[in-house]
Amino acid sequence: MSDNPASAPNSGLKTAISAVIRKKLQGYVGFANLPNQVHRKSVKKGFHFTVMIVGESGLGKSTLVNTLFGTTLYPNKGETEPSDETPKTVEIQSLSADIEENGVKLRLTVVDTPGFGDFVNNEESWKPILENIEARFDAYLEQENRVNRRKMVDNRVHACIYFIAPTGHSLKPLDVEFMRRLHTKVNLIPVIAKSDTLTEDEIKQFKQRILDDIAYHKIQIYQAPQYEYDDQETLAENREIISKIPFAIVGSDKEVELPDGRRVRGRKYPWGVIEVDNEEHNDFVKLRQMLIRTHMEELKEHTNDVLYENYRSEKLVTMGVQQDQTVFKEVNPLAKMEEERALHEAKLQKMEAEMKMVFQQKVQEKEAKLKQSEEELYARHKEMKDALEKQRLELEEKKRRLESGRPITPEKAKKKGFSFNNK
Repeated sequence: MSDNPASAPNSGLKTAISAVIRKKLQGYVGFANLPNQVHRKSVKKGFHFTVMIVGESGLGKSTLVNTLFGTTLYPNKGETEPSDETPKTVEIQSLSADIEENGVKLRLTVVDTPGFGDFVNNEESWKPILENIEARFDAYLEQENRVNRRKMVDNRVHACIYFIAPTGHSLKPLDVEFMRRLHTKVNLIPVIAKSDTLTEDEIKQFKQRILDDIAYHKIQIYQAPQYEYDDQETLAENREIISKIPFAIVGSDKEVELPDGRRVRGRKYPWGVIEVDNEEHNDFVKLRQMLIRTHMEELKEHTNDVLYENYRSEKLVTMGVQQDQTVFKEVNPLAKMEEERALHEAKLQKMEAEMKMVFQQKVQEKEAKLKQSEEELYARHKEMKDALEKQRLELEEKKRRLESGRPITPEKAKKKGFSFNNK
């Protein structure tokens, strides 16, 4: 017999797991078609994505958005007349558009932040942006708490493309402060704007300085997740995308003609043409690949499961709502059984101790009653014995008087039940 009581359940659990793993289908069941069902439902319902673009004016934010999604979300900016009126704070502007590709519909919302970094004092330029992101979280939390949650609108920001000026040196204090304040609220994707103003060596060195600054200030930027069952091609693709962060990009929604006659999107200079969609010229293709082709759903999932959940938990705690943390613990079945067994034994020991205490109390009460009864019986016995002794003495006295011939007085006779007739 085994000395370990948990060995039997453990072996049984392993056997059951092995049995589940080794089961093979005897024929076609049909659940392999579930991905197709999800695909049909998703295509019918459509997708939504909210991206925020942040950066100083003149870094090509609008051009990049138009280039990324292949549509004119932002019209070409003409020459504007100078004005004496300047905005006092950073504005938050949202622009939504429905775009479709091969029957797949996407509701795209672009959140622009004009005025960021354009003031003499930019110490709190990040504050309106942070408040806007948190306000979107609050709006979604309010919808979750409604009685009817059938029509929930997700306006949360799923990605923030932060434009870094191509200085070639390092991050500016404004860049560090912005990312440090917002990296726990939104998926940060840093990009080097107008990278065609730098050489390849300058871009490489600039990227390393940016990554060093990010690591030094413990800023979390979005990293493409890697899954256990991904194939080698997908893993290599993800590693290549990660190696390009921060993305050095060039944006252009205009076509130029190459010497061989091909027309491509790019920028034409006297020394040559920078092609937007050429990976040898810039990282635009990798940015678009991560943002749209491969990781759009991961960005939304990370926003919902990590960033929003953390904000939601902090919000509810500040509101006084407490959560039992044991609910979120991963439970080991064997450990759970052992814990329940220990609790059961402790409960039995407690019940046994209580029963012993009650039994001792009952015994003590019974002994006290018996002692009291014994004392009462002893007192009655003594009283009866005294009474009998008294009667014996009286009878002996009567006998002695009778034998001595001494009459008994009438009072005594009457008292004792004797009567004399006087003639």
